[in-house]
Amino acid sequence: MPIVTRPIRYAHGGIIFEAFATWDDAAPGPRPLVLVAGTFMGRSRFEEGKARSLAELGYVGVAIDVYGVDHWPADADQARARMATLDADRAELKARLRVALDAALAADAPVDRAKVAAIGFCFGGKCVLDLARSGAGLAGVVSFHGLYDAPPFPNEAISAKILALHGWEDPLAPPDAVLGLASEMTEAGADWQLHAYGHTVHAFTNPAREGMYSPAADARSWQAMRNFLNEIFA
Repeated sequence: MPIVTRPIRYAHGGIIFEAFATWDDAAPGPRPLVLVAGTFMGRSRFEEGKARSLAELGYVGVAIDVYGVDHWPADADQARARMATLDADRAELKARLRVALDAALAADAPVDRAKVAAIGFCFGGKCVLDLARSGAGLAGVVSFHGLYDAPPFPNEAISAKILALHGWEDPLAPPDAVLGLASEMTEAGADWQLHAYGHTVHAFTNPAREGMYSPAADARSWQAMRNFLNEIFA
């Protein structure tokens, strides 16, 4: 299985961004595109690994960049500052996400443009929910231990199906925030579902997060994502 990787460079607002694209070069024909939005650390080896795993499942995986190559954080403190800047300007975050989607669709990769989804982890979970809120033409989005606060402006019509994969004891998304997301998606008329994992906290998919990683929730959530992608791309 020859998994190939390619950088995707593009500009927005005077900033250069670089996404990481990967797919199985031996498989014939176009296949669905799945964007991967990263944690507060941005596009890292973790997200690139998830993109590769998607390539092995038969998709084109693209780990996107929301900070820009000259603004990639060197440590967690820088990453929190970068994330806070975008949290404070959700319109700019939305613009960067839409540009990343357009760049992935325009790249030289074997993409079926009619079949597009996005997954995200932590801050990236918020990002993919914001892509859905923006009215982007996605079949679906999957938020892994995401952040659920809605942007301070009205949503566009949400056509993407929504899957939220949540650690019930996540201190960054307490029960009130979960209920807020459920109410928001219901009022928007979205097709949404939520899987909550008991005795599970934030970052449950990341083996590097000692005390937070849950092998069981990691495996269950990845399988739930696979089932969801199979459904929306059928």
